Amino acid sequence: MKLYLMRHGHADWPGWDRPDDERPLTKKGRAQMAAVAEALVARGVAPGAVLCSPLPRAQQTAAIVAAALGLAAVVEPSLAPGFGAAEIARLLAAHPAGDLMLVGHEPDLSEAVAALSGGRVEMKKAAVACIEIRTTRPPRGALLWLAPPKMLL
Repeated sequence: MKLYLMRHGHADWPGWDRPDDERPLTKKGRAQMAAVAEALVARGVAPGAVLCSPLPRAQQTAAIVAAALGLAAVVEPSLAPGFGAAEIARLLAAHPAGDLMLVGHEPDLSEAVAALSGGRVEMKKAAVACIEIRTTRPPRGALLWLAPPKMLL
């Protein structure tokens, strides 16, 4: 099974005066995610499900990518900031057939890559990591690739 971990796209708004949890993607972020989604499709990335954090920027990212993959994004409350290995183990157990994509936030995603594969990475906005899950209890695998958005575009 392949597990794709994706960080949301650009969502930095100068002068943002509302709660951080409400920040949506910017115009740049939407365009960035559309291009990344096209690149993933062109490279044969085909998860069976796309799950995302409930925060708007993650939901918007997941919706763009899922649509390009012919899927619908599903909000997964446990992917809110602060998720970790226990939530990933539960999600992998709930989706045993096929590959899975999780859309979330930093530093959770970099920490998840380390916990699952031992790889030390920094997940830039719109980056995607692919981990081949080899055991599920506890979940462990190998980092196959990490693609920052500049590499995919």
